Amino acid sequence: MKPVLELNQLCVSLKGRKKTKDLVKGISFSVAPGECLGILGESGSGKSMTMKAAMGLLDKNFQVSGSAKFQGDELLGKNAEELRKLRGGKVGMVLQNPMTSFDPLYRIGNQISETYAAHNQWDNEEVRERSINMLLKMQIRNPEEVLEKYPHQLSGGMLQRIMIGLATSMTPELLIADEPTTAIDAITQFEILNEFLRIKEEHKVAMIFISHDLNAISRVADRIVVLNQGVVVDQGEFCHIMHQAKDPYTRLLIEKRRDVMRKYRKALEGEVSHCAPAR
Repeated sequence: MKPVLELNQLCVSLKGRKKTKDLVKGISFSVAPGECLGILGESGSGKSMTMKAAMGLLDKNFQVSGSAKFQGDELLGKNAEELRKLRGGKVGMVLQNPMTSFDPLYRIGNQISETYAAHNQWDNEEVRERSINMLLKMQIRNPEEVLEKYPHQLSGGMLQRIMIGLATSMTPELLIADEPTTAIDAITQFEILNEFLRIKEEHKVAMIFISHDLNAISRVADRIVVLNQGVVVDQGEFCHIMHQAKDPYTRLLIEKRRDVMRKYRKALEGEVSHCAPAR
């Protein structure tokens, strides 16, 4: 099966006045239809930088080299308009900061309608119906009211859910989700992760899920790539990462997860003991 996205020795450097700093150092991986590749790492590891470079979202201060192919077509070197059309259609993107993804001057409904109209032949009535259904699926109450609001009138978590809903409802061939559940409560996070899984399985969408949260990434990812300081330090299926990782940084991330789970279980046991009836 041919990969939907394939990176080969992708490098990103930041050009300064006196010297150039290497940020991403020869990253290679691929993702196939119906597969989710998780990119795991802490802040500054190069997770978001890698995908922004591949999708042409970095400014002229950054120098990108290597190869990034979408369905066999080289992305590096394409002009801004070609990449914009690709990102809005065949490639869906959920960016890390929802506040910067919406125009503050326009109502949410107008921005959703504009996105739908640009890639479909739906009339106004169908656009509105699909907009409301999308908001409901993302656990957003009173969708008709939300459509009339401006971005600053909604929380970061609500904007994040709307952005996820927009990206998934377009059923792209590749979906890139950058820390999509960071600003969302645990219950809603669970439902949204289920939505990612449904989209992947029903529509055979290739997915790249970027996160520092091993719990979230383990729920949706078929394979995991671990980045540290712009380098791939480990990769494999979740069981391999959990039990056979050789890189010290990867093992540190795993131990942090285990420590959180131990504290969680201890808190639950304490709560059960506290609530147990006296005998």
